[in-house]
This record gives sequence, C-alpha cells and structure tokens, in this order.
Amino acid sequence: MNRLSRRGFLGAASVATATVGLGALTARRLGSRPDGPTGAVLTSRLPLPQPFQVPLPLPRTAVPVRIANGADEYRVVQRAAEVEILPGTRTTVWGYDGTFPGPTFTARAGRTAKLTVVNTLPVPTSTHLHGGVTPPGSDGYPTDLLRPVHGGPKGPGAMPGMAGEAGGMSVLGERTYTYPMNQQAATLWYHDHRMDFTGPQIWRGLAGFFLVQDDIEGAVQLPRGDRDIPLMLCDRSFEADGSFRYPSLDSTLSRTPGVEPGYTDGVLGDVQLVNGAPWPIVEVTAATYRLRVLNASNARRYRLALRTSDDRGLPLVQVASDLGLLARPQALESITVTPAERFEFVVDFSHLAPGAEVTMVNTLASGAMGQVLRFRVTRRAKDFVPIPTRLVQLERLQPNEVATTRRFDFRMNADGMWTINGRPFTPSESWATPKLGTVERWRLTSDFHHPVHVHLARLQVLSRDGRPPQPADAGWKDTVDVRPWEVVEVLARFDGYRGRYMLHCHNLEHEDMAMMANFQVI
Repeated sequence: MNRLSRRGFLGAASVATATVGLGALTARRLGSRPDGPTGAVLTSRLPLPQPFQVPLPLPRTAVPVRIANGADEYRVVQRAAEVEILPGTRTTVWGYDGTFPGPTFTARAGRTAKLTVVNTLPVPTSTHLHGGVTPPGSDGYPTDLLRPVHGGPKGPGAMPGMAGEAGGMSVLGERTYTYPMNQQAATLWYHDHRMDFTGPQIWRGLAGFFLVQDDIEGAVQLPRGDRDIPLMLCDRSFEADGSFRYPSLDSTLSRTPGVEPGYTDGVLGDVQLVNGAPWPIVEVTAATYRLRVLNASNARRYRLALRTSDDRGLPLVQVASDLGLLARPQALESITVTPAERFEFVVDFSHLAPGAEVTMVNTLASGAMGQVLRFRVTRRAKDFVPIPTRLVQLERLQPNEVATTRRFDFRMNADGMWTINGRPFTPSESWATPKLGTVERWRLTSDFHHPVHVHLARLQVLSRDGRPPQPADAGWKDTVDVRPWEVVEVLARFDGYRGRYMLHCHNLEHEDMAMMANFQVI
C-alpha cells in the first residue's frame, strides 16, 4: 500500500509553516513568555451555552468480559457515535465503545490486564497506555497500527505511515494489548497515538481514564466511592452543525497530515469540557473529595484555582502526581497543569453551608475559558474523612546514581519544523540507549512551551534553571512542563522492559509535526 513518506510530509508541513505570516510570528513571540499562549484559538461557529447548566457526567466503569489465568480481559470497540455535548446539539465522536471520554478501566497493581481493541473507524489507530510500564509490543508505538476492520481506503497516498515503517506492525481489525501492571497505584490514561494524526484523533474523542490501585494506596485514608471524582479537562471547538471543528489539512484523516497555517503552535478550543460536558456543575456534600485531574487538551495549559462565590480561595491539597501518591500532602493556592499531566487533590468542602458554590478557574485564560467547572454544596455530611498528614514512603533518586547525562533540546528549526536536538522524528533511529535498571540525568531545554512525555520511564524533577524544583514537580512524573528558554533536569529510571520506546512533546500538534525521538532500553 502506498503512503506519504516522512520526507514528503516534512516538506509539505515546512511549506505550510512558512506561509503562516506575521500573525503567527507574533504569536510565537508571545508564546515564548513563561505564561504566554500555547497555540491559536479556533472559534466555534454556533452559539455557545452558558456555563454551569449541565451536570458533570462520569465515565462508565469498564467490566472484564473474561477473567482467566489471573488476568482481567477487556474488550472495547472504537466506533463513531452521535452524542449530545452542547445542549440540544448532536456531535459525532470517535470513541472507545462510542463514548467520550471512553470507559474508565480500573486495574490492580501486579495483576495483568488485557485490552482487546476493535477498530470500526475509517482510519488506523494505535492505543497508548500513558504512564504504563508496558512491554514495547503493547506500548502503542505510533506505527504499530490497528487498521479498520474493513481495511480502510485504498489508493496512492492513503493511510500515511501504515506500512510497518521501521518495524511498525500493521494489524487488521482487532488486537490485544497486554498490561502486566507492575507499577504502583496511579491515575493513568489511555489515548490514540497514531503517527501524524494523534491530535485530530484525540480531538474527536479517543481518550479515557485508566486507574491503578494497590494495597499501599488502599491503606491511606482518602475519600472514596462517589467522593473520588475523575475530571478530564479539554477544550474543543464546534462547527455550526455541532460537529467538532479542527483545522486539519485533510478532514478525512486518511491521506495528508498536518494543520492549517496559523495552528502549528497548537490548537486551542473555545469550549471548556470536563468529562465531555461544557462547563459542568457537580453537587457535593459538605465533606472532603478526591479530584483526579487530567489535562487531555491538545495544547492548552491550565493554572487551576478554586474560588468561592465571595471570591475567597479554597486550597487545592495535592496528594498525587502523574505516577502516584506524594510523600505528604501539600496545600496549593493554584497549580499549572500542562497537556497529559495528572494531579490528584483533596478538597475540603466541610466548612461550607448548603447552597454554597465553589468554581474551579483557569487563571491562564479569560472570559468563559477562564472558568472550568462549579461545585455546589447540597447537604451536610454524615461522615468526614480528614486529610492525612502523611501518604507514602517515597523513594528519592540521587544524582550519585546517574549512569550518564543526556541533553534533549525541543525547538523549531530553521525550516519551521518542531524538532528534538534539531532533527525531526525518524522511526528507524534511536537517540539514546539507557540500560535497564539504571538512572540517567536528562537535561531538557526548549524555545516554547513543551510538555515533555517519556514512555516507560519514571521521572523526578531535579532542578529548574539550576534552582530547586517547584511544588508542582513533586513526586513521580512521566510528563514534565518545560517552559520557554528553560533548562529542566530530571532523573529518569528505566525499569520494566527492554525495547524501543520514545519521548515526545505532548502538545499534540507539535507531536504530529515530528517532535518525537526513539530510545532503546538495552
């Protein structure tokens, strides 16, 4: 089957970038500020709803279709479905089981989960368990593609990146991903990772939560049950007919990758969604709640804070980061969340009277996008879970453990391409060979906002511009916020499996424009 070559794509994207003009150059200069924009806003073409009119939905919990040989086996179908996102309007999503977000999977540390994915969409997919310690064959590598059950479109240029490039697999109809779950409790997520088309395919709905539990976390007194709430934050834009609006060069996502000139820095929507609902409201009792916050946006950063109706702040007490619990809680007035990061908070509503309202705001945006969701206290609580003072014994990586130091520079090159160390992604090359079980120091630098995600590895932030890490850097990470002209040093531990993995920018428009690199664990 013919496909667009990587060289052909890079050349076309470079030409598109070169035509952006003065407006985009101005945006790039603004985006070079620590709190500057991370892309261009795509305006919806229909009237938008008033905030806080829609109840917060919760994703369905997935149930195993079979339990065999100590493994929980799940099956999901990637399919198109019409759903109501904006009140009174129907939107076609591409979803796992036709829902957006997809079903929430709950796994047990040390117990294998097997996920069979069936693809009935018109394009290939590749499912990545973000934050998973996963064998390379189940990691969701961008060219390990699951083709549609009907095979997909034929002809010249159809399905770029589909022919098993550089060892990538191409499977028809369905495939099974195996997750041994040899890792600690954490809030993970799963999403599409198809080569060159990750941004538009996640934009259409291919994402969901994947929660890992273990005995250590179970022994910590944290809110549970209906007081443990997952919150998937993302922004979207809509066409006049209610369909998702996205500036793809090819709306079929089958031939030409890339976005229209003006959106190569990143695509920002003008509708704030939480669990797929616009600016929702959630009723709570006067008690403590655990909030699992995921930024599933393509490019938007959030600085989250809580405000009461009389404009008083309410602390966000962080208890976990990307890959699990912190050593102890930390109370924060606000926290910045970049694409793909997860933070868990305990929020205490116990001192608020019934009828009180608390709004989660984004201080990096204005107008409606400066608001995220609202909590309304409806009744007094009959029980109360206090916020613990200690959480888990957290291992601290030490600089004297470092086997080697590597530098990865994220920036736009002279040809207008997003690159790592000056080179666009080439699937056939590996740019580092860490040894299994070792710790390395990785020095991350940038010219723009780049949320850097490393597959397989567990990270701890060592420093920012030679200074100590910030509070939001606490704990084990898999995605690190690297801001313009910043030098971030992380200690990376490589445990689990040998094989090919990757690091990349999780601004999805950057990722789709080749801001990725392989490394080979040996």
